[in-house]
Amino acid sequence: MTLKETALHAEHAKLGASFTDFGGWDMPLKYQSELAEHHAVRQGAGLFDLSHMGEIWVRGAQAAAFLDYALVGNLSAIAVGKAKYSLICTPEGGIIDDLISYRRPALVDGEDAYLVVPNAGNADAVYAEFVTRSEGFDVELDNVSAQTSLIALQGPESERILLSQVPAEQAEAVRELKYYAATEVTVAGLPILLARTGYTGEDGFELYIDNSEAALLWNALLTADETVTPCGLASRDSLRLEAAMPLYGNELGLEGNPFEAGLGPVVSLPPAKTAKEGDFVGKEALAKIKAERAESLSGKRVLVGLQGQGRRAARGHYPVLLNGETIGEVTSGQPSPTLGYPVALAYVSAEHAEPGTELQVDLRGKAEPFTVVALPFYKRPANK
Repeated sequence: MTLKETALHAEHAKLGASFTDFGGWDMPLKYQSELAEHHAVRQGAGLFDLSHMGEIWVRGAQAAAFLDYALVGNLSAIAVGKAKYSLICTPEGGIIDDLISYRRPALVDGEDAYLVVPNAGNADAVYAEFVTRSEGFDVELDNVSAQTSLIALQGPESERILLSQVPAEQAEAVRELKYYAATEVTVAGLPILLARTGYTGEDGFELYIDNSEAALLWNALLTADETVTPCGLASRDSLRLEAAMPLYGNELGLEGNPFEAGLGPVVSLPPAKTAKEGDFVGKEALAKIKAERAESLSGKRVLVGLQGQGRRAARGHYPVLLNGETIGEVTSGQPSPTLGYPVALAYVSAEHAEPGTELQVDLRGKAEPFTVVALPFYKRPANK
């Protein structure tokens, strides 16, 4: 199978990146040291190419109503300029994808506009579901994934660096941009949709731009400051794990449900303030799952954080044990570069999910001690 390439592939090759197959895309895994890239984001600024992600515009008089029906969240409740993390689920409650939706100013009075960003490997599936679920709604779908690039600048220095590339009259708009909000600005002379979002646990920005201008933007940001480090998917995974952000295919999937993954608040069911009155795909099944879990968690699984007591790290699919009996499975795990000890996410029986519970992980035939801990593993200081 021929792997797809982003508009920045040649730039990554020039920088000496090693590549990996990620969801059918030939993506940079790292440039030199994944550990150095990880620390660059925690201490300075890292630059990521995320152009493999999907972008779908949803416009029309019933755009908000359509997304309320298609997703589990209440998208009509968010204000123009804001963003919302949500899920698209099957009628049975399985997770097709997790995604972010940005509510944008409408081009026409009386209509709404949203930019929905699914994961790379699920973009086609999400779009196909949108097409099916849009039947009967006055809505227009436009899948612009193939012509849109997404570049992320993440880290405590990201705002300062970005401001060096923004016209003075737009500087205040960048400084005042809140987390999970987006606005149009000019960066390095290029028109950008700028979002204050990310997947690293740090402050940072995600910049949407047409493919034709992606290399100009990438190189402008890369050379804007000596602290900017190009970062690959390896460091992105260790960063998101420290921040306990779920990864589709690891923590999330069709066989799971939002509640066991700790994403129950994302589902707009009563008694949430943003509970939807109307129907949405998966509502009946998710309401039943929620009610059953509220009645009893016996026999059900919960996503937890594990802290290793030794030096060896757990990896995905390793069994989680209690006194030699398997009570769960690791979904993601590796040494934490920031914290200095192994961390992991795992699904375990609810009876053993309380922080402080001493468990073991079978590390290729040897049981090593791990402790259930509260999530996230890492939370950036308030002043970063």
